[in-house]
Amino acid sequence: METTIREGTKEDLPAALRLIKELADFENSIDEVSITLEDLENDGFGDRPWFWFLVAEENNEIIGLSFYWIRYSTWKGKFLFLEDFVIKKKYRRVGIGSKLFEETIKICKKKDLNGMIWQVLDWNSQAIEFYKKYNANISKKWLNGKLTKKQINRFI
Repeated sequence: METTIREGTKEDLPAALRLIKELADFENSIDEVSITLEDLENDGFGDRPWFWFLVAEENNEIIGLSFYWIRYSTWKGKFLFLEDFVIKKKYRRVGIGSKLFEETIKICKKKDLNGMIWQVLDWNSQAIEFYKKYNANISKKWLNGKLTKKQINRFI
């Protein structure tokens, strides 16, 4: 079977949302997913796209997702932020992830970005080992901070 890596389209969003939910379930956070298909359509395919994505496709089935946006660092400039990177469970460990990840890296080069950033859970040893194959730096220094829309609304 031949796996194709290509830019995601609006028509791919239902499959992308399923993969987003599959990743959230794997991370024991499925209840945290509140994004809707309509949100994804508006945010990714409106007047000003907030994100882009690549898909891995095999036999007309989307089996992988690389979901990203451009982040700006006041210290270093433009970076690709890899928000979600997931391969369907039954397709893992056969090279599809590498192919998809490497295409994402090529986007950094093509867009002349200063690098690529992502987060990985400290217990996800398979993902950490995958990223280390690329000599990635995995930091244990930074903690994530976040305010939700609900928290902001309570404050305002």
